[in-house]
Amino acid sequence: MRISARADYAVRAALQLVASQDDGPLKAKVISDAQDIPYKFLESILNDMRRSGLVLSRRGGNGGYRLARPPESISIADVIRSVDGPLVSVRGVRPPDLSYTGPAESLLPLWIALRSNVREILEGVSLADVASGQLPPAVSALTDSPAAWVNP
Repeated sequence: MRISARADYAVRAALQLVASQDDGPLKAKVISDAQDIPYKFLESILNDMRRSGLVLSRRGGNGGYRLARPPESISIADVIRSVDGPLVSVRGVRPPDLSYTGPAESLLPLWIALRSNVREILEGVSLADVASGQLPPAVSALTDSPAAWVNP
């Protein structure tokens, strides 16, 4: 599975909004500078997040962006879907819409299982969890093995 730059930037921007939520709306330039995200790219990402109902925007001198809901109610999956669409697809197709024949038939349940596990992790972790540094125990446990940190 690959996390796109767009998804990574979206999650980082959302976390910046969590960190600054008590300061009022945050300008895109402030988020861009704080997270080292290209400004024009960030504007597009924030617009996608606004259209998805994750952030609110206000124009003007006191304007900027803020989360539309409490960070506890926004999952990492919500943020990724807002900018990239489905969490898992195969050649741009959602697994249930695929069909295979012959020796490849068992690929479909494999892709479904992968999607299920990705959903379980990303839907089970909120922006508040990441911002606080307190990932859910089941997610933290997955990082306990040294093999989890090594590329085969």
